[in-house]
Amino acid sequence: MAPLAISMTRVGAVHPIEHLRYVARAAGADASMLVQEAASAISVFGDDPAAMVTSCRRLLTRQPSVGPLWWMATKLVTSPEPYRAARQVIEQLEDDPTSKELSHAFPDEATVLIAGWPDQTVRGLARRGDLRVLALDIEGQGHAAVRRLDRAEIDAEAIDPGHAAGAVEEADLVVIEAAALGPLAALTDVGSYLAAAVARASGTPVWLVAGVGRRVPEPYWQEIVQRTDDRSLPAFVAPFEVVPTGLVDRIVSSAGVQLVAEHAASGGGADLAVASELLRELT
Repeated sequence: MAPLAISMTRVGAVHPIEHLRYVARAAGADASMLVQEAASAISVFGDDPAAMVTSCRRLLTRQPSVGPLWWMATKLVTSPEPYRAARQVIEQLEDDPTSKELSHAFPDEATVLIAGWPDQTVRGLARRGDLRVLALDIEGQGHAAVRRLDRAEIDAEAIDPGHAAGAVEEADLVVIEAAALGPLAALTDVGSYLAAAVARASGTPVWLVAGVGRRVPEPYWQEIVQRTDDRSLPAFVAPFEVVPTGLVDRIVSSAGVQLVAEHAASGGGADLAVASELLRELT
């Protein structure tokens, strides 16, 4: 995925409004970097709660699919010290151990199937030299992921989605990644539903990766699904998919690996209060 061009050390050189507009327009950027940039920009409005809420709502209107943005916005608008909350958000994202937890959890010498280029998953795979990776090539992202893994000297191959069934049959494990995770389903990149459904039919285990800030409570989940469901487009060109956790065996987060049943029993795992003021969409 393309990194954001504005360095956190250069934020002072950019007007906060322009900084937010840049973040709002960013497409295909790494979610963690996107949220770090947003937290830095929005925290400038710490002395003006109304402006901060408006800025968060505008950003969520433009980038509704990024679960960690909802997490970040909630942290800032509910904190008596928004600037400190922003720094904590940035630090938690920088220190997110999800990729390490995933890397440690992979079975030795496994063949792992992914769809496209899931950021945290690819970082976890790059830590393991004994794995073989099959990447479903969704809109060229599979080839991009393979190039990244090649640089880490990981055995990786891009696979045409038409051969998904054979690739899943070849794999020991399918890993998909959540942009946002609700109590019963995850918002994912295109190709993840295909991989998970074929894996379920063939008996191949499916893991879902959900890093810091990606588990959201039900009210946010419903809002995310509604805002990302563009009814003006045919379903076959939608940019995201909603994958039921019933297709998943385990969830990998910053806390490690848990059975999906444990996730459901905990109410979805979200430890985030709902800020109702964020649920009103700006146009």
